[in-house]
Amino acid sequence: MSVFEIIMLVCFGAAWPFSIYRSYRSRSTSGKSVTFLFIILIGYISGLVHKVLNNLDMVIVLYGINAVMVSIDILLFYRNRRYERMVAD
Repeated sequence: MSVFEIIMLVCFGAAWPFSIYRSYRSRSTSGKSVTFLFIILIGYISGLVHKVLNNLDMVIVLYGINAVMVSIDILLFYRNRRYERMVAD
């Protein structure tokens, strides 16, 4: 278990609740890139797979929590895009 890996995941993870809250409240896709979100999600999933296959430890929980939060932000992106299209019509 690497303390630096834990610090990285905690720091990145601290930002996602704010992003989710902003996405939920704004009902806007402004300033969001769904491509970027998917790239981040792929990174977290890769970290999960690595932990399962090579180095199973408790850090896997942080990868899982972060992946769930990014997934929520992705779902909110699509919800907000649908809302923006409804309002535009």
